[in-house]
Amino acid sequence: MSRPLAFATQLARAAALAGGAVLLALIAMTCATIAGRIELWLSGQWPQLGWLAGLRPIRGDYELVEMGTAIAVACFLPWCQIARGHARVDLFGRRLPAWLDMLWDLLMAAAMALLAWRVGAGMMQKLASGESSFLRGIPLWWGYAGVLPGLGLASLAALACAIGRATGDRRG
Repeated sequence: MSRPLAFATQLARAAALAGGAVLLALIAMTCATIAGRIELWLSGQWPQLGWLAGLRPIRGDYELVEMGTAIAVACFLPWCQIARGHARVDLFGRRLPAWLDMLWDLLMAAAMALLAWRVGAGMMQKLASGESSFLRGIPLWWGYAGVLPGLGLASLAALACAIGRATGDRRG
């Protein structure tokens, strides 16, 4: 495996694990919110519920899920690129020349770099405006800042795949 591809693989794996940790945290928060809503609903009828006593829904949970999901998805993009997990049509793919896969990797690198650039510009706009979420008052630029590393790493992963293909690495 080429050196850039090996390094990109390690970074992509770490990013995917970070995205998984974000999703697990979102799942735990959602479960706690649901349990709190059930406790509120039942509290008038069965106040002696023990382990549920004192739970309340988490305020602004939708805002947190929205932001966290975007961050998690961006964290998964580099690994999806390395693992060749993107959707593609293989009807003619096996008969086309190998250099075409390298071209697609370069186009993916450019597309991810463009997305990273625009998300960065959006982040700067949200930072300048001071806009925040409605219920929790979370600055909206935090979500943009969380997505940006995943997009940048996805671009680098696609570039590493193209370099791997150029050097003859089959896994590239």
